Amino acid sequence: MKIINKDEFEKVNIFGTGKPNVDYAKYFIGDSFLNPLTEFGISPVFLANVTFEPSCRNNWHIHHADKGGGQILICTAGEGWYQEEGKEAVSLKAGMVIVISSNVKHWHGAKKDSWFSHIAIEVPGENTSNEWCKPVTDEEYNNL
Repeated sequence: MKIINKDEFEKVNIFGTGKPNVDYAKYFIGDSFLNPLTEFGISPVFLANVTFEPSCRNNWHIHHADKGGGQILICTAGEGWYQEEGKEAVSLKAGMVIVISSNVKHWHGAKKDSWFSHIAIEVPGENTSNEWCKPVTDEEYNNL
């Protein structure tokens, strides 16, 4: 369900918006927020609720791994987009799960007219790293 009003969104964003995502802001167009659900370095799997304001999206990026790795997105509130390079964008709604294999270039974020949250799960693997690529242009985004 699309939700443009932030107060209404907060009522359904069950894992909480968290704090402004300042450490990764340079890889986003618009404002995003991060609410860690597990403690990085303590839990064997890092999970965080990532919230995007309307029109916010992250840059194209790749979760590299020699074995295993990748990312899983569990959509929890609002509506968003997910797109792999060379493929059509997928419309995201609460309850959907996206499994992203390692070494796949992709991006994700909110729709123009909705806040959006997903739980991001970093899949463990061997020799994992993230590569941040170019921003999703306004032209690419506005053509969805």
